[in-house]
Amino acid sequence: MSTSGRGLHGQVLDSLGPAITAGEYPPGSVLRTDELAQSFDVSRSVMREAVRVLESMHLVESRRRVGVTVRPTNEWNVYDPQVIRWRLAGADRPRQLRSLTVLRSALEPVAAGLAAKHATAEQCAELTECALGMVAHSRGHQLEGYLFHDIAFHRVILNASGNEMFARLGDVVAEVLAGRTHHEVMFEDPLPAAVTLHVQVAEAVRAGDAARAEELTRQITVGALEELDILAP
Repeated sequence: MSTSGRGLHGQVLDSLGPAITAGEYPPGSVLRTDELAQSFDVSRSVMREAVRVLESMHLVESRRRVGVTVRPTNEWNVYDPQVIRWRLAGADRPRQLRSLTVLRSALEPVAAGLAAKHATAEQCAELTECALGMVAHSRGHQLEGYLFHDIAFHRVILNASGNEMFARLGDVVAEVLAGRTHHEVMFEDPLPAAVTLHVQVAEAVRAGDAARAEELTRQITVGALEELDILAP
């Protein structure tokens, strides 16, 4: 959901957040809330609310008599979906996409193997439905429809793993997949082999074949990295 849907402070965040993550305000920069409120033409209370959200993401910290200071990048909550979205919108997009895709390649195959052991019948049916939805949108430049089912597919895998840590990464994976699509780091149509792999993962999970589910998912993430080599070197 866009922060603009949350009122004036959301509109401030839509501008200030990307500016911070893009380095327009380098770590150590001191932001004066009064000056920012004037710059954005909002009240100080709106500005303070926006700052509180940025603090919750560990992008800034407020210090008495100092102001709002941009924190070092190694202290940012890089798993926050909004921070991911902002970073993917900046010039550092290729490195960010690669970092997130490497994370996926380390975690999702294991999650798929666990899903093959723990998925309920309902989750198996949902996974198959998602895979078929991907097939249905895999031709004719239907990337938004494909993305919808792709995100849902990977959420089911993470949830069906039975591991709450994996399940909480659903929003992270969703932002990676959405970022690739919205910033055109995707082919006009998904590669047929990648689509087939998702169908095969669904079949392996339903069959309870953990080793096959894990290996097929690893092939998906390896393929995603190879696409980045071509589209976002």
